[in-house]
Amino acid sequence: MTSNYTVTVLGLGAMGLPMATRLASQLTVHGFDIAEPRLKLAEEAGIATFTTAREAAKGANAVLLAVRNGEQLNDVLFGENGVASVLEPGAVVILGSTVGTDAIPATVAKLAEYGVDLVDAPLSGGPKRAGEGDLLIVVGASPEAREKAAPALDLLASTLTVVGDNPGDGQALKTVNQLLCGVHIAAAAEALALADALGLDQAKTLAALEAGAAGSFMLSNRGPRILEAYNEDGAEVLSRLDIFVKDMGIVGKATRAAGLAAPVAAAAEQLYLLGQAQGLAAADDSAVIKVVAPAKRTK
Repeated sequence: MTSNYTVTVLGLGAMGLPMATRLASQLTVHGFDIAEPRLKLAEEAGIATFTTAREAAKGANAVLLAVRNGEQLNDVLFGENGVASVLEPGAVVILGSTVGTDAIPATVAKLAEYGVDLVDAPLSGGPKRAGEGDLLIVVGASPEAREKAAPALDLLASTLTVVGDNPGDGQALKTVNQLLCGVHIAAAAEALALADALGLDQAKTLAALEAGAAGSFMLSNRGPRILEAYNEDGAEVLSRLDIFVKDMGIVGKATRAAGLAAPVAAAAEQLYLLGQAQGLAAADDSAVIKVVAPAKRTK
């Protein structure tokens, strides 16, 4: 890898900024975000920032997108100020977000008009792991497109799984992943709420559960934050609750399209929807415990 390879990161939020910082350790990185404070943080990290996404994308070998949904994906690429038209033929767009499979075919077709490939590469692992290059990334893209994106993906991923040669394959696997993650967080919240209702010390309960067969990555990762949900400011927001409203919606749509019953996933989706309705959309997803137990019982 050399600094001759340029990556543009569009979206310098909780995940975008640590990814950009990680990439800047070996590559040339351009960054853009609509929030001025995020641009300042990026500049302090040695990332070249620009006043528009189009300026940031000019001349890039790869554009890494951290968008919320298919609508944002289309707008960033093909909207009034979309970047697709300034990309050079042979560039790649790396989609790191979970947007579902529906938006992918039209995106691939439109990018092909500019000679640009889409690398469908949804990722997970959280901000800390993003900054350390310790992400899980699942990829759907042609071998040629994967090779073009490799300098960026190899820096970001500790586990990179090629799902298939077609964009959309990555989104499909990430949908399965999010079904499990969403259910696991909701289940962890219910379990710790039950521990409190039974008069148990939640911290000791969490430690015991982690050591046994009930342990899981999500229990260990979200458990401590679930215990902070009742603090005055709640847990630090590392993954917003409304992200799982979106993702579990994608899961529900996929299961219905497949004619597959997914009652556990549907129940978890309702918890996130209730949390959003109760004003917890911008809270950390660990705050879902407050949906089943609005107040802590044991003091």
